Amino acid sequence: MASQQIANHRDDAEIFHGEALCKQKSHELLGGISLPKGLLPLDEVVEVGYNRTTGFIWLKQKRKKEHRFRAIGRTVSYDTEVTGFMEEHRMRRLTGVKSKELLIWVSISDIYVDDPGSGKITFANPTGISRTFPVSAFELETEGSTGGRKK
Repeated sequence: MASQQIANHRDDAEIFHGEALCKQKSHELLGGISLPKGLLPLDEVVEVGYNRTTGFIWLKQKRKKEHRFRAIGRTVSYDTEVTGFMEEHRMRRLTGVKSKELLIWVSISDIYVDDPGSGKITFANPTGISRTFPVSAFELETEGSTGGRKK
């Protein structure tokens, strides 16, 4: 389904290729809507697309990735294709992102900052259940940090 959504939004989209450029563009796009740049810590991204008219974004990576956000003790899984719609302080209708809660993987459909001054970011699943965490837990990790890298 994600591939079909991407096909529907490719026209009029800005499309970028190459790992370094894609990582840079994903950080710029997140920063442009005032979300933390470390929210999508993807590796080996081969394509980033953004349709400014619809707000649709997609990221394609070579393989799935699991990342541990140490500050909140949560593991998040990113599929080979991550899609969603971007608007100021929000990503909605996400696909390809799941958080491990106890022993099960829960899809994340919305990420938003209701009050930018609060320092809090909320993650919601399709059923409407949500969790709120400090925005600082999703800032870019500094060089030399081993945060989400596989050992």
